[in-house]
Amino acid sequence: MLQRRSSPLRNFIRHEASGGILLMLAAAVALVIANSPLAERYFALLAAPLGPLSVLHWVNDVLMAGFFFLVGLEIKREFVDGHLASWNDRLLPVIAAGCGVAGPALVYLAIVGDAAPLWRGWAVPTATDIAFALGVLALLGSRVPSSLKLFLTTVAIVDDMVAVAIIAIAYTAQINGAALFAALLILGVMWGLAKAGLARPWPYILGAIALWVAVHASGVHATIAGVLAAMMIPLTPTPGAPHAPDPAPSLLHRLEHRLSPWISYGVLPIFAFANAGVSFADMTLHSLAAPLPLAILLGLFLGKQIGIFAAVILCKRLGLSAGLSHARWPQVYGVALLCGIGFTMSLFIGGLAFADPALINQVKLGVFAGSLLSALAGLAVLGMASRRSAPLP
Repeated sequence: MLQRRSSPLRNFIRHEASGGILLMLAAAVALVIANSPLAERYFALLAAPLGPLSVLHWVNDVLMAGFFFLVGLEIKREFVDGHLASWNDRLLPVIAAGCGVAGPALVYLAIVGDAAPLWRGWAVPTATDIAFALGVLALLGSRVPSSLKLFLTTVAIVDDMVAVAIIAIAYTAQINGAALFAALLILGVMWGLAKAGLARPWPYILGAIALWVAVHASGVHATIAGVLAAMMIPLTPTPGAPHAPDPAPSLLHRLEHRLSPWISYGVLPIFAFANAGVSFADMTLHSLAAPLPLAILLGLFLGKQIGIFAAVILCKRLGLSAGLSHARWPQVYGVALLCGIGFTMSLFIGGLAFADPALINQVKLGVFAGSLLSALAGLAVLGMASRRSAPLP
């Protein structure tokens, strides 16, 4: 008898929510250590060479390629066989994510003004951290309808797709043509394996490793290799997906199922521990008033909520609000606030945008403040949202 598989997106939400709580703990530990007598050893460990790269670069360039590989699997699965498989389902999250990228970027650029060296950071407040946001949402339990959890996740998945494109286009300085051609050849081989119906994982894993090396040498940020490799993984659409019987899950489903716990409970907490450490010894509340941290803070807190909530209102008026069943306006606004939690991807983009350690510390300060403010405000709004408040008409 055929077994009905559970929704991959709902399984992903469960992993991300619990992993998000671990992510918060890892970030908190890093902050405590960075402001303790162990700070010197902490920063020395991150800078220590380990083969051809430092410990920090192994985390950010190698381990995070696994995170981006999972992001790519999620994007492909949702667009081919999931909750974004039809244009009717895509419109709301795509429009919301687009407005949720444009709003923070405009706020950021308005605040930094004519400070040209800071323009490179325009993308820092544009990203939403799925794990962190769902971890906060998990604290509210059943008080938030599942449709809003799915909405937050799908918006963040589209948001990640935009962030990947931004990284590839805006933060690539010089291109090595030969290495880029080699990367394209490797992608072609992986595509050919998929078209031939090969469903064994190891040829694709070896191809992904070779692709990482080629992309790293090309000048494009190597983590992009993770997303590109994921696009080549075979996926057979399931009629009636994502809830139809599936006696033999595709290779993509199997890899995502096996990889998700390792990324949620391993890679992301390690990334948080390695990147969240910032010393507040020379900082005061006035430090937040500097253009860079203030632009990031307000981009995350104001730009995100305005962009996403305005997009939902617009889509509702245009009759494009499919997928928000049982949701109420205060709850939608609360979720729009939570989209301002930009922790992982914002820190990652900040490290690409700036090389000056002082500016990177300012990035961290702005990301922490904006994400914390968004999380607390979102929790407060969702916690106070009455079940008797008016639902979306």
